[in-house]
Amino acid sequence: MTDAQAPAQPQTQTGTNPIAPAPAGARTAADVVTPELIAQLTKGVVGSGRTANHTPFTGEKLADLPESTPEDVEKAFQAARKAQPVWERTPVRQRAAVLLRFHDLVLERQAEILDLIQLETGKARLHAHEEVQSVAVTARHYGRKASAYLKPKRHAGAVPTLTKVTELRHPRGVVGQIAPWNYPLELSVGDALPAFAAGNAVVMKPDTETCLTALWARDLLIEAGLPEDVFQVVLGDGPVVGPEIVKHADYVSFTGSTRTGREVAQGAAARLVGVSLELGGKNAMLVLEDADIEKAAAGAVRACFSSAGQLCVSIERLYVHEAVADAFLERFAARTKAMRLGTSLAYGADMGSLAGERQLETVTRHVEEAVEKGAKLVAGGVARPDVGPYFFEPTILDGVSEPMSVCTEETFGPVVSLYRFRTDDEAVEQANATPYGLNSSVWTQDSRRGREVAARLRTGTVNINEGYASAYGSVQSPMGGMKDSGLGRRHGSEGILKYTEAQTVAQQRLLPMAPSLGMDDEKYAQFMSRSLRVMKAFRFR
Repeated sequence: MTDAQAPAQPQTQTGTNPIAPAPAGARTAADVVTPELIAQLTKGVVGSGRTANHTPFTGEKLADLPESTPEDVEKAFQAARKAQPVWERTPVRQRAAVLLRFHDLVLERQAEILDLIQLETGKARLHAHEEVQSVAVTARHYGRKASAYLKPKRHAGAVPTLTKVTELRHPRGVVGQIAPWNYPLELSVGDALPAFAAGNAVVMKPDTETCLTALWARDLLIEAGLPEDVFQVVLGDGPVVGPEIVKHADYVSFTGSTRTGREVAQGAAARLVGVSLELGGKNAMLVLEDADIEKAAAGAVRACFSSAGQLCVSIERLYVHEAVADAFLERFAARTKAMRLGTSLAYGADMGSLAGERQLETVTRHVEEAVEKGAKLVAGGVARPDVGPYFFEPTILDGVSEPMSVCTEETFGPVVSLYRFRTDDEAVEQANATPYGLNSSVWTQDSRRGREVAARLRTGTVNINEGYASAYGSVQSPMGGMKDSGLGRRHGSEGILKYTEAQTVAQQRLLPMAPSLGMDDEKYAQFMSRSLRVMKAFRFR
């Protein structure tokens, strides 16, 4: 995942992807981001300076915003620490009920948040709706399961019947969260929900360019019953505000680039504070020779170009068996060239904009360098300023090889490279030949074969006959990265227990764990040795 934007001036030319027409009476940024909305959403931000955010659709300013100083971050943590003990003492079922009410409110008022997500990220409306779906599912899951995940658990003691052991779960305290710009609803409040359910307070730093979405979610959570001071938001430049989050937090949740993730991990380690990191990816999709080519081509469009490829788990490398590669490429290219680009706050566009100039510069550089070094441009390959300042056509490259940057570096844009293979072993070896290990995809009509190949891929999630949504949407199961793609997991039991400290309470009854009943040290040692053999024979754990 890539960090915030920086200036660039890419080369452009006329492209071929059609433009989705805007419906009559479509809403504009001025209709959505009103002074009243800005005042409502920013009233809880701790900030003494001023900054602004912009919409990728036009590059124009959306809102003037408070900007936080290091002193402001400290104040936010002070307020959160004062509120957290009261929230911790609130019964877990009451905390979980807030999430269930939030679930309903998000679905009821989804039109509001879809507009904000689109305006702040530039993504198509259907891709924005993926965030609504994901947050709703996460809220429902932890709203229903938090009590079970957090309840005290009985374990076997050191001595059967004499040692009674209970495992307790306590909240960490105040969680510091640094959220990215690409999925500003799901990767902000979506990650905060289990922290709240576990009894923590949260101080969040969303990316300034997409902070209205996170602030809207905070406002809705407060409406659902979350105490206001339990959820603090600070805004500002990452190099200024980010280290302050790490400096004060009891636990750090970070989603972003691998480079910045290493810095966050080092800062947390210096304080002996826990951290979870979801970082970069160079995700692979494997199309085996027995795959349904039509379905695989349609799935590749979703997997490669959702949110203009600015999705941590999106596919950037396509490995296709040589027996079906030409047929697959023909169908995939036709679907890709037919994708409609658009900027309207309505359904209809198949792909939206890149987030800003830095993303456009990286995408342009990767594509132009690859073509200059011999790669074949199958589809796309050009910027589309006629649609918006940061639009780039969905792009397919063939014949990519090292040392082309697009071969190994994360592009984080609508660009995918196609490679051919002969055997499953070759495909697995090539897919694993990357320092990243976040997500992968396998396409085959043989379920057993698909599972066998999936188990050999060194990624935190693997999807069979889907690109990313089936694994990511299965929120009872853990999601996260291997290797340089991160530490820790979101979702499932790991996604909430990471926000807790485990405590073992052991009660010894009747006899001590020491010589007793007249035994001297030697007899006690002999007695314990016999007891250990008996416990093994009776299969005690």
